[in-house]
Amino acid sequence: MADREEEQQQQRLPVVLQLRPVFAIAPAEDRFLQKFRFLKAWESSMPKDLFLTTHAQSVRALLCSGGTPVTADDLRCLPSLRCILTTSAGLNHIDLVECRRRGIAIANSGDCFSEDASDYAIGLLLDVLRRISAADRYVRQGLWPTKGDYPLGSKLGGKRVGIVGLGHIGTEVAKRLVAFGCSISYHSRKNKPSVAFPYYSDVRDLAANSDVLIICCALTKETHHIINRDVLLELGEKGVIINVGRGALIDEKELIQCLVQGEIGGAGLDVFENEPDVPKELHALDNVVLSPHRAVFTRESNSSLHDLLIANLEAFFSNKPLVSEVKEE
Repeated sequence: MADREEEQQQQRLPVVLQLRPVFAIAPAEDRFLQKFRFLKAWESSMPKDLFLTTHAQSVRALLCSGGTPVTADDLRCLPSLRCILTTSAGLNHIDLVECRRRGIAIANSGDCFSEDASDYAIGLLLDVLRRISAADRYVRQGLWPTKGDYPLGSKLGGKRVGIVGLGHIGTEVAKRLVAFGCSISYHSRKNKPSVAFPYYSDVRDLAANSDVLIICCALTKETHHIINRDVLLELGEKGVIINVGRGALIDEKELIQCLVQGEIGGAGLDVFENEPDVPKELHALDNVVLSPHRAVFTRESNSSLHDLLIANLEAFFSNKPLVSEVKEE
């Protein structure tokens, strides 16, 4: 009897669609199951389009991760959909044009990841400049006693750092770099009058006036391969590039060519064009630090994200404004 009552109670909860798994650990999902009922498309034996059509009238909210494409075909199967929540800051996996046409509101991760991602960007930069990971390998391989002192790295203080994308993450990166005594400039879609740092409308000009480029902008049609060979050559043979945005912001083939030929000084990469595949050419380079797309993830940021997702869903089902709605500019 109790099981039946519990099942009936679940049926009364607001419905949230998931196309693919979102939560990596069960306790995280348990927080949501007290308030919402999930429809899990991947658990159904039906083809996805048939599953979506079957539940078309009941689905008003969709929860997805950055690795889950939400296509125009998906949206056409869901005429009642009015809200998409994504666990990522970026929106490149969602058909935004179709969402706007259908009046579907979108909320992202807001500020949840900004501090952790910026910490990670600085960590990658310090690692590349001071050769920390490479020096660690040197010690572990027993080379210190036989080959002597490891080659010198470069200090961070005083470096000219260009930030590509001065949004939530870019702003936090800038705060940290100011504390290191760096000189900051930036490139964004538009100049920000409230920001004191020099603005460059052309990313090549930014690179030409920087020792380091840190990439943390959104991936869009306009920013795809925004960092190409021309930009990298402007950065120069001592220049360092850090990417905590999306892999496709950089033309990976041209980056590898510049690194192998010594046309730039080093790179710290948390993201890649074809994850989880990382080009083998990068594995052999001691001036490159590689990370498996972990910049934004900590226990603390995950907890904040779950709080935000619940707040957004509660707001949506109460006909209130979304907490972290992404407004069209």
